[in-house]
Amino acid sequence: MIRAQVLICGGTGCTSSGSKAIQEAFAENIEKAGLSEEVKLVQTGCFGLCALGPVVIVYPDGTFYSRVTPDDVKEIVEEHLLKGRVVDRLVYKDTGSEVVDENANVSLNDTAFYKTQNRVVLRNCGVIDPENIDEYIAMDGYSALGKVLTEMTPEEVIQCITDSGLRGRGGGGFPTGRKWALCAPNKAPQKYVVCNADEGDPGAFMDRSVLEGDPHSIIEAMTIAGYAIGATKGYVYVRAEYPIAVKRLQIAIDQAREYGLLGKNIFDSGFDFDLYIRLGAGAFVCGEETALMTSIEGNRGEPRPRPPYPAVKGLYNSPTVENNVETFANIPQIILRGAEWFASMGTERSKGTKVFALGGKIKHTGLVEIPMGTTLRQIIEEIGGGIPNGKKFKAAQTGGPSGGCIPASLIDTEVDYDNLTAIGCMMGSGGLIVMDEDNCMVDMAKFFLEFTVDESCGKCTPCRVGTRRLLEMLEKITQGKGTLEDLDKLEELCYYIKQNSLCGLGQTAPNPVLATLKFFREEYVAHVVDKKCPAGVCKDLLTFSINKDTCIGCGLCARNCPVGAISKTDYIAEGHKLPSYEIDPEKCIKCGVCMSNCKFKAISKQ
Repeated sequence: MIRAQVLICGGTGCTSSGSKAIQEAFAENIEKAGLSEEVKLVQTGCFGLCALGPVVIVYPDGTFYSRVTPDDVKEIVEEHLLKGRVVDRLVYKDTGSEVVDENANVSLNDTAFYKTQNRVVLRNCGVIDPENIDEYIAMDGYSALGKVLTEMTPEEVIQCITDSGLRGRGGGGFPTGRKWALCAPNKAPQKYVVCNADEGDPGAFMDRSVLEGDPHSIIEAMTIAGYAIGATKGYVYVRAEYPIAVKRLQIAIDQAREYGLLGKNIFDSGFDFDLYIRLGAGAFVCGEETALMTSIEGNRGEPRPRPPYPAVKGLYNSPTVENNVETFANIPQIILRGAEWFASMGTERSKGTKVFALGGKIKHTGLVEIPMGTTLRQIIEEIGGGIPNGKKFKAAQTGGPSGGCIPASLIDTEVDYDNLTAIGCMMGSGGLIVMDEDNCMVDMAKFFLEFTVDESCGKCTPCRVGTRRLLEMLEKITQGKGTLEDLDKLEELCYYIKQNSLCGLGQTAPNPVLATLKFFREEYVAHVVDKKCPAGVCKDLLTFSINKDTCIGCGLCARNCPVGAISKTDYIAEGHKLPSYEIDPEKCIKCGVCMSNCKFKAISKQ
């Protein structure tokens, strides 16, 4: 009889931290302790607390162990699983919770990180074994599909999704029910359902985590979509850099076929639907739906002019519905719990929840799911735990290379589609990168432009050439060679690219530049007028110097300088000759090694 379960995070984050070795150590020690019949070992998907990995949770008491190493496993097995004594030194201490006793065992759901969340999309991640279809079925899995095929017409399914107010979570926010309704009436011998799992934003890993932790939810949702629009075949387009997600998704597809949940005559309804995986090579432009479909067809991933839209002429020139992973993950719960339930969450025009990959200068990096309308302050301070090292919050980048930044002055903005659009930002797929006072906003804009320049497919001139010219202007500015006239040209070119590019990549590529120009123009002015980088980031505008009053002459900086730019000199103080050092600005490559090695903070940059 099973009396305890040990859940080990098997998401990519914890896997990279060594969770596989921890799982093997648990299996070995559980067997040695004679507990194989009493303790069940489960590999789950992402718990969300990526910064605390590898994460291990022991049920039924819900003890939450963080940063576990293979050397810790024997102690957990012997103390906790054999003797019932929690290993206190490994228990996560939640400084943000309202627990009076610091030694109290804080369950995962009671942590500050989880309390504000409402997990709909992530409901099964970190809860079930993603490679076991029976565990998904035990969590009402495939019940929505059964309800649809036995109790609802295709029109009723589409109406339910429409009434829920679900909007596409891939970035554009187009109403999902309307997209399905546009495709359904089109007559064709073959229709398709496509899942966009080509998650390419820097710092984004929402879709990957869902595929790793709950792949059956996507299979069920795509089958429901197929029934609603009259499609019998679907494709999941996922980037090859997601090996764990691809493996688990294929296992789930095989299991669904074995159980009769994919293939011919599902639930004896006469409805046929099957699903296939197509691997992407990592092109960011293939996140755009027409480029994605072109890639599935075996061609180079380039966007097509629209109209005709995919609902009319999509994959293989057939009517096609395309949604991303997060959008599909909402579908089964909407069918089971009703459109009104989903619409009760969020704001008037942005219903439900949104998953964000929280990263950057934040204490609790990881995966979060919050109701639409939650303020940025709540996300950063309550869920994320605030900015580390006593630094001040400066901005948050939403939407990755396609998005904009929210400055500290707007930290109380309610996060939903319309509010972000109103301030010149966008939701995007869900990357949320937090920046503090040490970030240069001009450099940040340059970083995203470098990305989009590399990822442009080159099909249209405004994107292919325009983004390159934008990047050249930003490089000129960060090198201290820019002028005020360049700022006007920069802004003008941004609007030209937005208005004339063929697809969403080019149309949104200028957003990081426009947002930083709008909210942090003074930083651009400092770069071009004062030839200074206020944040001390842009190397060409930096000067490193040694404060001889603080320097003790230890020579550690000189010994670590990779180019020999630091030499010994004498320093006269109160008539005494003291040893000191100085930096040759001509030789200095501004790597910062000297500053990081100085134990007395005698080196500064300005």
